Amino acid sequence: MAKQKGVIKLEGSIGDISFYKGRDGNFMARTKGGISGDRIKNDPAFERTRENGQEFGKAGKAGKLVRAAFREVIKTNKDSRMSNRLTQEMMKVIQADTTNLRGERVVLPDHIRLIKGFDFNETAKLSTVMSLPFTLTVNRAEGSISLVLPAFVPANSIVTPGGATHARLVLGASEMDFDAESYVTTSAQSSMVPISGEEQAQVTLECGITEAGTLPLLVVLGVEFYQEVNGQQYPLKNGTYNALSIVETNLPAR
Repeated sequence: MAKQKGVIKLEGSIGDISFYKGRDGNFMARTKGGISGDRIKNDPAFERTRENGQEFGKAGKAGKLVRAAFREVIKTNKDSRMSNRLTQEMMKVIQADTTNLRGERVVLPDHIRLIKGFDFNETAKLSTVMSLPFTLTVNRAEGSISLVLPAFVPANSIVTPGGATHARLVLGASEMDFDAESYVTTSAQSSMVPISGEEQAQVTLECGITEAGTLPLLVVLGVEFYQEVNGQQYPLKNGTYNALSIVETNLPAR
């Protein structure tokens, strides 16, 4: 790069030369440049860059598969950065692979547990929205999932945003095949729960899965808020306050 001399100082570009003001206040000039895509693809000096890119691409695909699997429950239970955050978590799963070489590492079933606890809506985490104990039972042999919440008082157990009159609990389960990029998803939801100081009866949600299935399983639990107007339920603020989290990852017994 070179310093600009003369009375007239330039900022901007002319042809392949860029003019700019440096942090020290001096006006500088430099030729446009950058590393070519061909060099990144072939130069041995960029081998690490290529490996990182390959694994980042795999993480992106894996995250996309999870989003697709839970599309119906995610669409009203997410924040604007959810896709990027999920890709970062899937990158951790890939980096946990100690079998394959760098750049060739993949999502292995044993490491899916690393995304347990992921919140799809970071502004409304399940652990802060709902303080309800629950029992989750996964029966691979019979192909069933059951979630039980004992009797509770909504006003005491659910952090409710202003304007909400009701809440609904959502359970989702997906058998994930990251190699084949496929999935099988089922879901269940509770009836509308009035936000009040009155005790509500035990809630049981059940989902069916493949009997004796062999694929890794992801289970999500969420809370959605609604406002009742003239007997009609309307989603509150387009799901801004809804919570959804991966509460279980499960592998078949070996």
